[in-house]
Amino acid sequence: MTTEITEDDIASLVPAFYARVRQDDLLGPIFDGAIENWPHHLEKLKAFWSSVMLTSGRYKGQPMTAHVRHEQHMTRENFARWLTIWKQTSNELLEAEKAASFQERADRIAESLQLGVQFYRNKSAA
Repeated sequence: MTTEITEDDIASLVPAFYARVRQDDLLGPIFDGAIENWPHHLEKLKAFWSSVMLTSGRYKGQPMTAHVRHEQHMTRENFARWLTIWKQTSNELLEAEKAASFQERADRIAESLQLGVQFYRNKSAA
C-alpha cells in the first residue's frame, strides 16, 4: 500500500468526518447553524485539505476570517472535540501513516485558529 496522500483520501475523509460532526451533540448544532449549504461547504473543505496536504492550490479563501465570524464557538472544548472526531475518522478510514499526517496538520491548524481567535478577542477588547 502507498503512503502517499491522494485526492481520493481527502474525498472520503472530509465528508465522513463532517457527517460525524453534524451528528455530534456538542458540535452538530454549531456547524448546522453556521453552514447554509453543506454540499458547497464540503467542496470548499475538500479544496482546503487538498491545498494543505497536496499543495494543490485549489483552496481560495481565508479560513481565519471565516472562523472569527463564529468566535463565540471557538472554545478549547470545541476544538478538542473537533480534533477527537478528526482523529477517530482518519484512523478508521486511512492507513496509519496517512492518518498521522492528517492529524498532525489538523493539530497545527487548530492551534493556529485558536491563536488567531484569541488575537481577535484581545484586539476587540482593547
